[in-house]
Amino acid sequence: MTASRGRAETRTARDVLRDAMPPARRLRWTLAAGFASEASAVALLAVSAWLIVRASEQPPVLYLTAAVVGVRFFAIARAVFRYGERLMGHDAALRQLAATRADLVRRLVPLAPDGLLRARRGSVLGALVDDIDELQNLPLRVVQPLASSALVAAGAVVLVAFVWWPAALTLSGCLLIAAAAAAGWGWASGSRAERDIAPLRGRLADAVLDHLTNLDVLIAYGAEAESRDRIVAADAALRRATVRRTGAQAGTSALVSLAAGAATIAAVVTAMPGSQAGVLDAPSLAVVALIPLAVFEVFATVPLAASAWRQVRSAAGRIAASVPADVPPELVHDSVAPTGEAPALGDGLRLRGASVRWPGAAVATLREVDFDLRPGERVLVVGSSGSGKTTLAHALVRFLDTDGVYEIGGRSVHDLAADDVRRTVGLCEQHPMLFDEDIRQNLLFARETATDADLEDALARVGLASWLRARGGLDAPVGERGALVSGGQAQRLALARALLRGFPVLVLDEPTAGVDPEASEELLQDLLGAVREDQAVVLISHVSVPGRLVDRVVRVEDGRLLESVGP
Repeated sequence: MTASRGRAETRTARDVLRDAMPPARRLRWTLAAGFASEASAVALLAVSAWLIVRASEQPPVLYLTAAVVGVRFFAIARAVFRYGERLMGHDAALRQLAATRADLVRRLVPLAPDGLLRARRGSVLGALVDDIDELQNLPLRVVQPLASSALVAAGAVVLVAFVWWPAALTLSGCLLIAAAAAAGWGWASGSRAERDIAPLRGRLADAVLDHLTNLDVLIAYGAEAESRDRIVAADAALRRATVRRTGAQAGTSALVSLAAGAATIAAVVTAMPGSQAGVLDAPSLAVVALIPLAVFEVFATVPLAASAWRQVRSAAGRIAASVPADVPPELVHDSVAPTGEAPALGDGLRLRGASVRWPGAAVATLREVDFDLRPGERVLVVGSSGSGKTTLAHALVRFLDTDGVYEIGGRSVHDLAADDVRRTVGLCEQHPMLFDEDIRQNLLFARETATDADLEDALARVGLASWLRARGGLDAPVGERGALVSGGQAQRLALARALLRGFPVLVLDEPTAGVDPEASEELLQDLLGAVREDQAVVLISHVSVPGRLVDRVVRVEDGRLLESVGP
């Protein structure tokens, strides 16, 4: 590998959680609005209790005016501050969510495609969608409720202490007991279910994806029912975990309700001696008795915040695990920034003593390879399955790094950005990626400035002119991953896309995979005939290719390239 390697950052769950928190300049206003809303709720109940009891004593209306105004003020303030909290909180959380998702994609890009081969599609999709969505709960359902509840509870205890300090002691004691009991119950009964939900969701996504993408094969071999049973089993496991989590949350809510009732009874019991002695008047007694109910209504979010914290922490751990701590050394580590320009092909490609391995492989798949490709040359690469043909293709387009010499036009690829190399060397894979869009959009990914005439010309060059007319033109859809086109048509569409891009070197990796043997020669003839004379082609194939279509043949055996022979 090259000597100049970028040091990969170590990614931990703590890093993910820290990055998921919105900036303090946005979060502080959310916290302030949340505190004001919860404090207004407690103040509303306290003032209302005082007003009702005091009004029953029938004093002059003048003595009630301030309390009436207070009730109206706190009722309106509660709603206004709650709206402000939701508005500012969700704005801050969603802004940070977009940045977190973009950061994860940025970290995944250097691993694609060969660094993600062992990752399940459902797991990666879960990390990008469900787990990152879960992170928005960190500021919204963990930090904000805990901060607001703690401040409001402390303020309520101080308020009750001013009225009757023994009741303040019982209120604080009940709050502490409720916090410990609810958190302990939630951890004991629901923590495992909360940790399991996201992996089970990924398992279900994997089962559904496998079933839908391989449905024709499953039906052909009579395995469709078994695959469907796997989906049902995964769904049942996810449902059981969700029910366990919901049950744990219900249990914590019940404990908080019991603690609220106990706090109210304790407040009344401790305040009665003062009331009987005439030290505590009736309106003050009502305040002391009812404030615990309001405080525990606010406090009810604490156990839910603890549950949300466990889920957020588990999601952060899975996100951190979805990206390796270090980019595997077998993958390309760019030491230079992309220029956006294709390196000149010059006199062609040149490999000398090049060795290539896949991530995690114990030994190199290709060893001490010497290979030359001149402009306009057609080279056929043959060999048994697993011999290293696809490895060579991925090394040429810099998906995999190479030990030894690899030059384009006399320049070492280690001095070029991988994205720039792929502007010169293009790859058409065994199973081309077609998006669930129309034909036009699938081609415009290669050159967005192309006109419809350019697109139709490219399709005609690969033998799809009559097919295009039969499909109704460029607006015809191709389906999810090309489900509405055949294997041969998908290869032709991929080549048309490559022709629009204009790669000086084109690597065709098993273009006849999934094509009937009778049609493979016609497909190869059309594909190679569509390429410009000055374009070099590396054709990788496990089937026989007519000698007239290529200039020479290179055989791969046991990780080594044999000397070129004539077609």
